[in-house]
Amino acid sequence: MGAVTLSFLFFLLIFVAVGVASSRFCQSTTADYLLAGRSVPAWLAALSAVATNNSGFMFIGQIAYTWQVGVASVWMMVGWVVGDLVAWYLVHPRVRSISEDANLLTVPALMSMSSNGRQRVVTVVAGALIFVFLGVYAAAQLKAGSTALQTLFGWEPQIGAVLGAMIVVLYCFSGGLRASIWTDAAQSFVMISAMIALLIAGSLKAGSPADVWRNLEAQDPALVRLIPAGLKFGFFPYLIGMVFGGFGAAGQPHILVRFMSIRSRSEIAAARRIYFAWFIPFFLASIAVGLYSRACIPDLTTIPLADGLDDMQASELAMPAMAQLLLPDILIGLTLAGLFAATMSTADSQILVCSSAVTQDLLPEYKHSVIASKLATLSVAAIALAIALFARKGVFSLVLIAWSALGAGLAPALILKLYGQKLSARTTILMMLAGISTVAVWQRAGLDGEVFKLLPGMLAGFLAWPVGQAIDCLIDQPAKTPR
Repeated sequence: MGAVTLSFLFFLLIFVAVGVASSRFCQSTTADYLLAGRSVPAWLAALSAVATNNSGFMFIGQIAYTWQVGVASVWMMVGWVVGDLVAWYLVHPRVRSISEDANLLTVPALMSMSSNGRQRVVTVVAGALIFVFLGVYAAAQLKAGSTALQTLFGWEPQIGAVLGAMIVVLYCFSGGLRASIWTDAAQSFVMISAMIALLIAGSLKAGSPADVWRNLEAQDPALVRLIPAGLKFGFFPYLIGMVFGGFGAAGQPHILVRFMSIRSRSEIAAARRIYFAWFIPFFLASIAVGLYSRACIPDLTTIPLADGLDDMQASELAMPAMAQLLLPDILIGLTLAGLFAATMSTADSQILVCSSAVTQDLLPEYKHSVIASKLATLSVAAIALAIALFARKGVFSLVLIAWSALGAGLAPALILKLYGQKLSARTTILMMLAGISTVAVWQRAGLDGEVFKLLPGMLAGFLAWPVGQAIDCLIDQPAKTPR
């Protein structure tokens, strides 16, 4: 067995051991399995949230996107950070406070709040949307892991996806969300170490940033153009679209549950500082690795493993191919473990949130059964694995589709309810459907490269609010008595 395999397996065993160790602190309740008993300290919640957010999307998708477009990918970081910061101030503290005050364990439960009690139809619709789109999102993470294993070891892509699913299920069964959060924290250090190793190796190969700039300019001047050319609606709408992309965190259940599980609202500020102190450097590192990978491997899309893939999917081989080209065996194992850490840190929480949607929202008769929750976890993992094995789209596309659908479908109505607006079930569902359908139409029209689809999607969700209220007035107004 080679040094690459040994190093990779060593770090995987560490993650599994951390997850299993968390079971010592678990209680046999669904509140503990799904929200870690709302006892997570700020630093741990922050590291978990940032590792969950910076998943296979960052390790595979963002590096691939940068390989494709060059330095202009920095605007995704700028927009994402600004939008995410707004969500931290406007949304996350209220999610923490209101979920505890109302004793709610899931995002659909928050969505269904009303002055007359819970709106059952809203709970079911929101739970179904989460089940579908987080299943796709989790599948993207498993697909990212399989891409790396295929590139580095020549394994069939199914092996990586199955291995990732098995490990995620193992430590989810051991400690639920607590195991997910603990392993996220451990994985975050491996993830940043892997990025640093790739940056050092890339600089030794391609030279200084100035050398890389000249390399990219010689390949294609568009790669060093800061402002993307040919934008139909101009640069400002393009940038605002990226900001809305980051603000989409307000509709991501697998991230919101981290704030629902934190010990108190007073610790949100500390968690925010830790989160961005990790998030911004990691995002910058992923862009830098993408640029160095383009300088070191300009013919990436023509290598044999890229046969049958489109350019975006082929460019998703950039990170593992760069590791294989530039790193010694033990660091290749570290980098691969970092990628697996990224994918598992997101997939585990998404699968757990899907499980809660099943047992808490869709089938509430099982809401107090830990066994039912674990069976739901196993079922959701199997569905995500099936999607990963048979989906034709790449990691970047799958993540952005799921992220946008959840952000546009859930965030507008959730935000209004968190701020005390009284929405009928009819209006809430109309807002969800308007957001998701607009995202789908925008994607279908091929406008996503001009303005990120979450901007029109979320605007449509908010615009559906007065429309829904007008419909409520027409339907619910008392009939006039004839003279």
